Amino acid sequence: MNSSLKLVFGVVAAIALFVLANSFFIVQMTQHAIVLRFGQVVREPISEPGLYFKVPFIENVVTVDKRILDLDLPVQTVLSTDRQNLDVDAFARYRITQPLRFFQTVRTIPNANTRLASFVNSSMRNIIAGATMAQLIRTDRDRLMNRIQEEVNREATTLGVAIVDLRLTRVDLPQVNQEAVFNRMQTERRQEAADLRATGQQAAVTIRARADREVVGILAEADRRSEELRGAGDAERNKIFAEAFNRDPDFFSFYRTMQAYEQSLKQSDTRMVLSPNSEFFRYFGDPAGRRNGPRPPAPGTPATPPTGN
Repeated sequence: MNSSLKLVFGVVAAIALFVLANSFFIVQMTQHAIVLRFGQVVREPISEPGLYFKVPFIENVVTVDKRILDLDLPVQTVLSTDRQNLDVDAFARYRITQPLRFFQTVRTIPNANTRLASFVNSSMRNIIAGATMAQLIRTDRDRLMNRIQEEVNREATTLGVAIVDLRLTRVDLPQVNQEAVFNRMQTERRQEAADLRATGQQAAVTIRARADREVVGILAEADRRSEELRGAGDAERNKIFAEAFNRDPDFFSFYRTMQAYEQSLKQSDTRMVLSPNSEFFRYFGDPAGRRNGPRPPAPGTPATPPTGN
């Protein structure tokens, strides 16, 4: 009899413990808890962490994440207002702010991601269609991202979520367009280089012509100056010769004739055909040089009659 009572008591205790274990649930710091009774919500969602009571076997608990969630979007091809196809890569971060509405509309995070992706893609197409490629890449990118986030937030409110951040991580031309743009840029740069080379060559020709003209002028001036100096030197030389001749005409004539002998009778197999009575050899027959008459006057001086001894 005692054994039967112990068995019954043990069964009752086990049932009580099982019922008690199914009467409580724990809400974590990272969760919202929604209590359902036969699939219907029976109380407000619980957001504070702690231990809570529910009716066992009748009520069940669904948890919803309260942390910031990531939405990674696939690359989309969007047409800008200047008729440029652009590959746009974007991502978003969102938080579940109304867990009850979230549960009633999408229930799960994958369903929410699908709905939010459609909202983001639609908003991107509408806003990017009114912007140019330059605005998307350089000038107005932040403003356009904020507009997309605001528009998506208005639609995301119906799902019980709020967009925390939305970014366009990459806005590029498609690969085919990139190659075409690159080729066009190469052509433009080559044309620009050719123009610069032509301009440089033209400037070089102009500078070279000016330099040649200046060289001709400098050489002409140098020639003129050299002729002036040479003429002045010759005049000074003739003046010195004339003064020397006037001081001692006999010696000057003798000296000049000796110089002429030295220059014409060098050891270079020089052959000369002259008459022995030539004026050139007058000093060979007469040391005074008077055998054939008077001496010729010195350059630049009037002729003078010979004097006798």
